Amino acid sequence: MAALPGDGAPAAPAGAAGASGDGIGEPYVRIAGLDKTYHSERGDVEALKASDLDVRNGEFISVGGPWGCGMSTLLKCFAGLEDLTAGDVAIRGEPVIEPPKDTGIVFQRDVLLDWRSVLDNILLPIEFARLRTADWRGKALELLHLFELEDFADRYPWELSGGMRQRVAICRGLIRDPSLLLMDEPFGALDAITRDELNLELERMWEATHKTIVFITHSIPEAVFLSSRVVVMSRNPGRIVEILDIDLDRPRALDIRETPAFSGYVRHIREIFEGLGVMKRGQ
Repeated sequence: MAALPGDGAPAAPAGAAGASGDGIGEPYVRIAGLDKTYHSERGDVEALKASDLDVRNGEFISVGGPWGCGMSTLLKCFAGLEDLTAGDVAIRGEPVIEPPKDTGIVFQRDVLLDWRSVLDNILLPIEFARLRTADWRGKALELLHLFELEDFADRYPWELSGGMRQRVAICRGLIRDPSLLLMDEPFGALDAITRDELNLELERMWEATHKTIVFITHSIPEAVFLSSRVVVMSRNPGRIVEILDIDLDRPRALDIRETPAFSGYVRHIREIFEGLGVMKRGQ
């Protein structure tokens, strides 16, 4: 664990970022020596460089950093949506060469189809998999109940608020009961109150299911609130500079953000960004 300032222990060096943490068995997800370079007429752009990360089964891990640090690219590599320049990505020890079947994805934009009902939007992955939607209707209704949307099953996305739409998108990502859920800054476009509500609902869902979640965010407090560990990234090129264990009691309520321990984690991550020159002191 990277130590917090003032706790009597030195902070973990940047090179410690690849450790799996508990050392027990193989990690659920492992990336090793991951490089991703985009080629264009204007020249090459290194999106990710020499990235190593182990994700434990059942943990909630957030990835945070400044704009352009390759977080979304990293998530796409997890999801098998990017060709790697170098390195490996493996889930349960198997190389990821295409989108894994046991993985759900929630994007920043909800990408709901306005001509389909809420229920039918949630069942869309079932149709893509050529499964019988009737067999999954009960599961979809359970998810709607979990996210307090059971009264909106027959509504259409254009009738919903932004927060409700994003809840539907999360339900769609969970419909096939994936073991791994990848979330690419799903709450970034929401107002602060709705974002807090969804943070609480996501925390509650994780407590109930203990799914493995990789969550991308530009919000330091959000990363600390939700996570078991926070992966801190820098840019030019995108690289992992530190991994911080978040030792806060669960289940978590919003008032935990007022505690000295929570503030200490947030301050520590800000100090990392200040040291890297991607955040001005006092921001």
